[in-house]
Amino acid sequence: MKKTLPKILLIAAGIVLIILLDQLTKAWAVRALKDAPDLVLIPGALVFRYLENTGMAFGFLKAFKHRELFFYIVTGVILVPVLVLLLKMQLKKRNLPIFIAFLMLAGGAVGNLIDRVRLHYVVDFIYFSLIDFPVFNVADIFVSLSCVLLFFLILFVYKDEELRQLLWPFGKKK
Repeated sequence: MKKTLPKILLIAAGIVLIILLDQLTKAWAVRALKDAPDLVLIPGALVFRYLENTGMAFGFLKAFKHRELFFYIVTGVILVPVLVLLLKMQLKKRNLPIFIAFLMLAGGAVGNLIDRVRLHYVVDFIYFSLIDFPVFNVADIFVSLSCVLLFFLILFVYKDEELRQLLWPFGKKK
């Protein structure tokens, strides 16, 4: 237990930091942007625009009757294994990038889950008008960055045997 407590505290601190950043920026967006005109940061490129997203990314599943239950289940299905992986992963320099990627995924997922449980929608406010990209938030950034980082690490950094040991920590280690 002595070895796992510092790791649990590190994981909790990382996730809480991401959640705080996400929730504080969303609270600011509600105060500053709700029922207000867009806040243009870079004309023709970056705008803060308040949006209450009841769907998923790109508004997917907005019309689905049981979407909230679906979101809770999907978040749990992703979050539980990610937390187990974080707890089981050895904290070595080599594992740090994938550890951080999983922390970002967990923190972002929980940040949006908090909105869904509390508000029944997710507060989005960042809009790249240059490419007409859907409106998103800080939690979405962490989830997206974690997926890109995981994709890169899995394809180009870690060897197959390392991945087996990192991503399947339930069996015996060779």
